[in-house]
Amino acid sequence: MTRTGFLGALALVLALGPAGSGAAAGAEPDCTAPTGPYQRPMEEALGRPVDGVQSPADCAAVRRFQHDNGVEPADGYAGLATYRHLVAVRARTDPNAEGRCPERDRLVTCVDLDRQILWVQESGTVVFAPVPIRSGRDSEETRPGLHSVYWRSKDHVSTLYDVPMPYAQFFDGGQALHGRTEGLFDGGGSAGCVNLAMDDAAALWDLLSLEDLVYVWGTKPGTAD
Repeated sequence: MTRTGFLGALALVLALGPAGSGAAAGAEPDCTAPTGPYQRPMEEALGRPVDGVQSPADCAAVRRFQHDNGVEPADGYAGLATYRHLVAVRARTDPNAEGRCPERDRLVTCVDLDRQILWVQESGTVVFAPVPIRSGRDSEETRPGLHSVYWRSKDHVSTLYDVPMPYAQFFDGGQALHGRTEGLFDGGGSAGCVNLAMDDAAALWDLLSLEDLVYVWGTKPGTAD
């Protein structure tokens, strides 16, 4: 999803309220997905009874959220991809509320490993709304600290892994912000890069330039401190 699409996402979530409101026009097949691992946070966010057990109404509400936010498949299952999009949408109102990302009078790409989201701000104003990311796996974590973009390679292919790294913007050694052509949420993480959905990586490419700052902090869930 592009950042333009994300700009309306929070309003859509807030407008959903309890299931049954804001339903999409036209009939859809019955929603039959089972209970997902992120059932409770999705129920809470969508105004459903929070019991951690999927119901047909829960499933329909999750499916509407997926449709509205470009989550595929939009099947009503409260899995990791859906939850990561929820975290990004919730962060939209004030992603830097805790002041973790430094405010500068220049572009700063903020990489929050705790929440697995990325946004860009300038002088404290968000200019690229939060989007989900995939950072480095355990033992290959994305390195924290203040960095800067030192090399950009739009059609890059990794010389180590022989895999495409489209819209690669390198900020520390071999670690880069780049798009991932396969699913963003499969596997335990990247080899240290910050992976984005292709549309988000393309939009970020258009926004950033050499020497723009990248600030990384936190710990990816499931990795060592």
